[in-house]
Amino acid sequence: MSVLPADVAEFIASARLGRLATADSAGQPLVVPFCYAWDGEALVSVVDAKPKRAGDLRRVRNIRENPKVSVVIDFYDEDWRQLRWVIIQGLAEILTAGRDFAAGIDLLLSKYPQYGGMGLSRDRGAMIKIRPGKVLQWRYAS
Repeated sequence: MSVLPADVAEFIASARLGRLATADSAGQPLVVPFCYAWDGEALVSVVDAKPKRAGDLRRVRNIRENPKVSVVIDFYDEDWRQLRWVIIQGLAEILTAGRDFAAGIDLLLSKYPQYGGMGLSRDRGAMIKIRPGKVLQWRYAS
């Protein structure tokens, strides 16, 4: 995918929460809220600080069966002139080690200090990495 417009990249990077949609091989969807970080090319999200459980999570199983995912990152305000959303359609992979995994952990720790007390490690765990294929956006226009 080509480089995102700066305002879209900034919106993605600054938002605190997204919704990740996965589907199993039969097409059964699952949508879960998730915390993520944007590295300029992909979204990364740790799925669990406990490696024994991470492989059993339905979203992880779904990605292994069907790597096509969709993410919604939105902003809501009672002043509807502030409304905005970005939808990212892309491919996900599960990382369990390596340079990309360690860099993703560092990004997540810097964005969410709460992870510091949860035993997040650069050496173990599971992470979802999502590379955008198509990005849609909308914002209120008067």
